[in-house]
Amino acid sequence: MLPPILRENANFRRYFIGQSVSLLGDQVTLIALPLTAVLALDATPGQMGALLTAALVPNLIFSLHAGVWVDRRGRRREVMIATDVGRGLLIAAIPVAYATGDLTWALLYAVAFLTGVLSVFFYVAYGAFFQVVVPREDYVSANSLIHGSRAFSFLAGNSLGGALVQLLRGPYALALDALSYAWSAFFLGRIDAEEPPGVPHESGGLLSGVHWIRENAVIRAELLGVATLNLFNFIFFALFLLYATRSLVVRPATLGIVLGAGSVGTVGGSFVAGRIARRIGIGRTFVLGCFLFPAPLILVPAAGGPYWLVLLLLFAAEFGSGVGLMLLDIMAGTISAGAVPAPLRSRVSGAFMVVNNGVRPVGTTLGGILGSTIGVRPTLWIATVGSLLGLAFLLPSPIPSIHELPPEPA
Repeated sequence: MLPPILRENANFRRYFIGQSVSLLGDQVTLIALPLTAVLALDATPGQMGALLTAALVPNLIFSLHAGVWVDRRGRRREVMIATDVGRGLLIAAIPVAYATGDLTWALLYAVAFLTGVLSVFFYVAYGAFFQVVVPREDYVSANSLIHGSRAFSFLAGNSLGGALVQLLRGPYALALDALSYAWSAFFLGRIDAEEPPGVPHESGGLLSGVHWIRENAVIRAELLGVATLNLFNFIFFALFLLYATRSLVVRPATLGIVLGAGSVGTVGGSFVAGRIARRIGIGRTFVLGCFLFPAPLILVPAAGGPYWLVLLLLFAAEFGSGVGLMLLDIMAGTISAGAVPAPLRSRVSGAFMVVNNGVRPVGTTLGGILGSTIGVRPTLWIATVGSLLGLAFLLPSPIPSIHELPPEPA
């Protein structure tokens, strides 16, 4: 039986269907795009790093500007449809260029960068539009469904992406993601919801979202806690695959199954998040997620002994971390949706993205530097223990006292 919000809210149902397919397509691209670079263009490590940088840099450059522009424009659904269409056309250019023999590094870099730019505009509009189609009392259940769909895309997307790359070759597998953007745009176009008008030009400048976060104790603590966790988490994941394959001698095929345990954990976490929140409160569930996401990963540098024990510890680490990730993500989205006033939502989202996404390349860079200087395993210990420092911002804040969402902010 469908959850009540899917049965009774046609706008959210269309929103959910469109985003679910688009998320699955994105997961295919996460595999197919780098494999296209490797298989079709014989990529070097430096070129692979540059490709990742091209995709990440737009978050730092455009998030604040996108937030201001979207809030002033107001018509967020139109922004999301336009960016979906644009991303679909950009991704489709890769298999077309490959088929005609015109695929180059310049094209891959351009597609990665421009798709990243459009994604920034899409996601700063995304959070604000979510609140247009979902009643306030349904934020937790709707966020659980969206993140459950994302968890399923993690689980199915890796397998589907690998199969499509093997069956179609990397560039042609990207056609699925191009079609998924068209699917998302189609369902967004069918939503009939009245959006609040854009805010006037004089109501806030480029840094208004930053100033609002600085003055709001709840969102400030949420951002500092999550950004700290992300910084150390990306130090960890910069070295995890290397450590697992070289130091723990886990075979690549087995490692894929281990990572699948994390996806299973995210699916499970999305199912239990709402129940836990009803029992202990939204804020405490968020704090619990911020603990459970990094804490099980301590088992990775601690792993040793017989091969079966190493695998057991890795499975436990990935599964437990996946559960924590969903508790964190669902409640973070719910708290932000409930705390940020409607006229500021895109600007606050843009400011949040600058910091939260900006620490990620910093983390991967630090991971490489520390791994090369003090060793991979000591760096993993620093990363896993350091991730827990985010709790220092959360525990003294008002967040643990949030049991349910307060009235709509002015």
